Amino acid sequence: MLLNGDCPESLEKEGVAEPPRENGLEEAEPGDETTGQEVIVIQDTGFSVKILVPGIEPFSLQVSPQEMVQEIHQVLMDREDTCHRTCFSLHLDGNMLDHFSELRSVEGLQEGSVLRVVEEPYTVREARIHVRHVRDLLKSLDPSDAFNGVDCNSLSFLSVFTDGDLGDSGKRKKGLEMDPIDCTPPEYILPGSRERPLCPLQPQNRDWKPLQCLKVLTMSGWNPPPGNRKMHGDLMYLFVITAEDRQVSITASTRGFYLNQSTAYHFNPKPASPRFLSHSLVELLNQISPTFKKNFAVLQKKRVQRHPFERIATPFQVYSWTAPQAEHAMDCVRAEDAYTSRLGYEEHIPGQTRDWNEELQTTRELPRKNLPERLLRERAIFKVHSDFTAAATRGAMAVIDGNVMAINPSEETKMQMFIWNNIFFSLGFDVRDHYKDFGGDVAAYVAPTNDLNGVRTYNVVDVEGLYTLGTVVVDYRGYRVTAQSIIPGILERDQEQSVIYGSIDFGKTVVSHPRYLELLERTSRPLKILRHRVLNDRDEEVELCSSVECKGIIGNDGRHYILDLLRTFPPDLNFLPVPGEELPEECTRAGFPRTHRHKLCCLRQELVDAFVEHRYLLFMKLAALQLMQQKASQLQTPSSLENGGPSSMESKPEDPPRMEAGSEEEGSSASGLAKVKELAETIAADDGTDPRSREVIRNACKAVGSISSTAFDIRFNPDIFSPGVRFPESCQDEVRDQKQLLKDAAAFLLSCQIPGLVKDCTEHAVLPMDGATLAEVMRQRGINMRYLGKVLELVLRSPARQQLDHIYKIGIGELITRSAKHIFKTYLQGVELSGLSAAISHFLNCFLSSYPNPVAHLPADELVSKKRSKRRKNRPPGASDNTAWAVMTPQELWRNICQEAKNYFDFSLECETVDQAVETYGLQKITLLREISLKTGIQVLLKEYSFDSRHKPTFTEEDVLNIFPVVKHVNPKASDAFHFFQSGQAKVQQGFLKEGCELINEALNLFNNVYGAMHVETCACLRLLARLHYIMGDYAEALSNQQKAVLMSERVMGIEHPNTIQEYMHLALYCFASSQLSTSLSLLYRARYLMLLVFGEDHPEMALLDNNIGLVLHGVMEYDLSLRFLENALAVSTKYHGPKALKVALSHHLVARVYESKAEFRSALQHEKEGYTIYKTQLGEDHEKTKESSEYLKCLTQQAVALQRTMNEIYRNGSSANIPPLKFTAPSLASVLEQLNVINGILFIPLSQKDLENLKAEVARRHQLQEASRNRDKAEEPMATEPEPEPEPSGGPEDLGSEPQAAKDPSPSVQG
Repeated sequence: MLLNGDCPESLEKEGVAEPPRENGLEEAEPGDETTGQEVIVIQDTGFSVKILVPGIEPFSLQVSPQEMVQEIHQVLMDREDTCHRTCFSLHLDGNMLDHFSELRSVEGLQEGSVLRVVEEPYTVREARIHVRHVRDLLKSLDPSDAFNGVDCNSLSFLSVFTDGDLGDSGKRKKGLEMDPIDCTPPEYILPGSRERPLCPLQPQNRDWKPLQCLKVLTMSGWNPPPGNRKMHGDLMYLFVITAEDRQVSITASTRGFYLNQSTAYHFNPKPASPRFLSHSLVELLNQISPTFKKNFAVLQKKRVQRHPFERIATPFQVYSWTAPQAEHAMDCVRAEDAYTSRLGYEEHIPGQTRDWNEELQTTRELPRKNLPERLLRERAIFKVHSDFTAAATRGAMAVIDGNVMAINPSEETKMQMFIWNNIFFSLGFDVRDHYKDFGGDVAAYVAPTNDLNGVRTYNVVDVEGLYTLGTVVVDYRGYRVTAQSIIPGILERDQEQSVIYGSIDFGKTVVSHPRYLELLERTSRPLKILRHRVLNDRDEEVELCSSVECKGIIGNDGRHYILDLLRTFPPDLNFLPVPGEELPEECTRAGFPRTHRHKLCCLRQELVDAFVEHRYLLFMKLAALQLMQQKASQLQTPSSLENGGPSSMESKPEDPPRMEAGSEEEGSSASGLAKVKELAETIAADDGTDPRSREVIRNACKAVGSISSTAFDIRFNPDIFSPGVRFPESCQDEVRDQKQLLKDAAAFLLSCQIPGLVKDCTEHAVLPMDGATLAEVMRQRGINMRYLGKVLELVLRSPARQQLDHIYKIGIGELITRSAKHIFKTYLQGVELSGLSAAISHFLNCFLSSYPNPVAHLPADELVSKKRSKRRKNRPPGASDNTAWAVMTPQELWRNICQEAKNYFDFSLECETVDQAVETYGLQKITLLREISLKTGIQVLLKEYSFDSRHKPTFTEEDVLNIFPVVKHVNPKASDAFHFFQSGQAKVQQGFLKEGCELINEALNLFNNVYGAMHVETCACLRLLARLHYIMGDYAEALSNQQKAVLMSERVMGIEHPNTIQEYMHLALYCFASSQLSTSLSLLYRARYLMLLVFGEDHPEMALLDNNIGLVLHGVMEYDLSLRFLENALAVSTKYHGPKALKVALSHHLVARVYESKAEFRSALQHEKEGYTIYKTQLGEDHEKTKESSEYLKCLTQQAVALQRTMNEIYRNGSSANIPPLKFTAPSLASVLEQLNVINGILFIPLSQKDLENLKAEVARRHQLQEASRNRDKAEEPMATEPEPEPEPSGGPEDLGSEPQAAKDPSPSVQG
């Protein structure tokens, strides 16, 4: 499940309730089937009201008391029959309702009340909103905004594969009335195909060729109205060309819209005939253009039929790396946005620009005592964050494109700073040698992301009274821009005067402040930061509770801000050689410390948490061990700890037991740990009375490096090894211990975390599918990307190298594309705007094309200016006459990539060209193109690229469509919803499905309430709900929830994100169960195509996918096709799980069944025997699986014998033979479904109470079995019984839900 185990255990363990995090005011989205409201908040029940709209039948609407009046407005603006109205108010009994009041506060509003829609006079603002809204309605099916990455639109293709909605589950195609053509996949999807086309990634949607309602709708050149016309109520003029080619000029007045007599060259504001005044532009256009009337109606019908999830905006922009060729159309609204300095033309904010800092901080100050308050607060925080991210991204692009004036224009470009829309922008260069000792520009480039991680962390801890800045880091066109909200008053004063805590020169002058110490002290426990003293330049001791760079500034608003949080976490000594310091043997053996390009390398928060967790277990075991020995000397009964796993008995402090850090990994010794915990309680209980147990604790504390000698408490001093920071003499012991702790943490990363990751990958507990998901899995374990080379070395040396093949390929691809990205960054900085597409296509040719000597086209091709104007000083950064990029060659680029891989990742690539890389490492060029495009923001044309042609380069300038920003920002969380979700998951794992289902439904409501309709976490919630409904036999509900999960995954994670591939597979299963066979197949084919594009065929997940496809094909009697997929699955399973695995036995059985259906009994017997042998050796003679297999073998043998008899009969007697009918039949769909459930790890439960009780008992029994088998360490894979797998040990409080395969659905394995 997406969200497993992501709660910071440390916070809970240490008694700090998990702080509520941030969230958004997404207005209610229109519901699914009706356009009623879907945002349901706890407790209050909804009621229905009647709406009277002029000109149409009255209708009733379901509302809830928490909604605002404006949410009803939203619904009416979305309904098919009222969508053309924007300027109206709602009246109850003749009284106008206030837009922003909640419905429960409206007197007399109850079940059955009648609300009247009353048209209001227009203002210029209202008229603009109306025209914008009409434009949005006309464009509602047009995907260009999604391709262009505008207004939080993004793509979704599910409806192409399901022919519209799945809601009417299977009424259309009942049973087997299938056209045979449905089953045959395109050639490139078949196993073994080498072709990887790009075009099917974005199939053309039928609805996209939109019906043309108008040719042109734009602002007229006669705007703004002259004074005398203003006094007649003219607000603005529009120019329209209808589909019939009639040109008309329209006046928007306070009373509505009418035709005037102006032409392009002659202004005449008098009304034209027909003299028709309409309150809505749509009604006016209906009057004058029959085509408009017809097409607009059809368009709105289609718009409303689309699933709401296809059209709701996402909270953060998702960019597409490919797009089809689109005609550029006139668009009045976009044109206006481009030229008015649309600072944040946000309709709902009075005044011109938003005070981002004030909004971000006031939302944090909202009360949070009870659930409704917290929801409101998190919703507000989330909404402000997503708005701020969008504004900051727009501003950063404007800065790099040179459209914003610097506040220090006379300085050189690198040093310039900018303010736009109340956001402060700075470039990632080392200004005034600030980072001279840390690595110069390289350090200045990483500092913003480190700072962002710090902001994220402090936000999660959420201490009242401590404020951080809104921070967004944008990488665009080779530059890194940091966008920050502005502390009130900071621009008027000098930095030296404002900083009252911390240091502005890396530790020479240091100041402290009691209030800051008090605030930061509250964060020190959850963040494991040690309060410590340092010396300033006058040798005075100063006390700090953060790193020295962390600055405290009190703004003019009286709030305490902290900024520059780039060293919130302790330094990573593996990459920070310090003269005179020896690292532990694990590190030196691996070739550390290595000099990195900058000295800002720090450990990830996930690593710090895992390390502390690891030390805590060690501490418990040591304490328990010593207590046991004491008790033993009295009682001689040390046996109670036997089953705590062997390590607890022989661990000595010098030799910490090797264990993985994730708390869940300890499942095996859980019973032992429970006893250890009991012991801990007894220790706590007799603390004062028994000096010996106090001694025990003191020893254990010392052994694990705790800072307190009476309790376990590990904290880090972030200033250790910081150049320029000095510590007082009196602290030397403490400093020495801290240095040791840091060395231990660096060793822990190498000796525990990386091997743990490789072990999880070998056991397929995590299944990364592309670079992003591999990075995710590494980061969850606290392994920074700079360790990628080390991870790959360990994979190479692993005894199970074969089973790690996919990890190795993904890792090498990631290594190559990351190295290429580093080079691309500096390459782009030398390119001016007019040469961008030429430069990018040249780079891609050098990177991916087999063409040996691509030539760059310099931008001077299109037009040559007569005289070179003298350049102004203030040009956008890097816009020099620099054409150095044009001389790059493929040989040089690949040389640089190999060098970069060696320098940065310490890994030696053995390839000099792209073709060698592809050959040596088994990579795919299309995958490399996807990875580099996603990492750098390139968007390429959707077409088939011939990468391997040696006669012409792969890319031309026309193939590079756009370059997008790559944005990093804080992800505020919905804490309450998340807790509900986790409790729901826990309940489900214990077998309480109904209760789990209720909790998860509640979580879904809360997620919707905080995040609005679209969010990664909501997606995970929907997937689990769908699965539960499926298990409980409610297929329709399962389909509807899973359909939402797929749409949401496509929209918020990307159409070919590994998570989306997963969701497609689940949906296909539920479709099959609902008898929608052809839909099920086309979804599986889509998933297979995406997986081939993203990774290729040789991936353990492909075995599951091919088993699914093979089974469905078997069900529709396409035996030969079915065999192709099943045999591929068998080969892949054998490779990744070893020939003796239970998965492989199952695979053999599936293949045997198809051969049986084809009456090829010899092959069937051969496969089933293989399977039987595996079951026998793995599970023993008496296991039900072994028995089943042996039964099936008998049955096959009988059939084979019967067939042989019949054949002999035919040979003897010729055609007159009397042949008994043979008993081999097509598989029933039920039996196919049963097998599908087995391979997808699903158990079915007919839901009666008695059955449930039995199930719980069974789950408990199996759990004990599992414990036993784990302790024996023999079983190759545990039996999957839980409908949802156990949570996966995972990272700290951030990156929630961004990992698609954190916990895979349980392995297809032995099922009862």
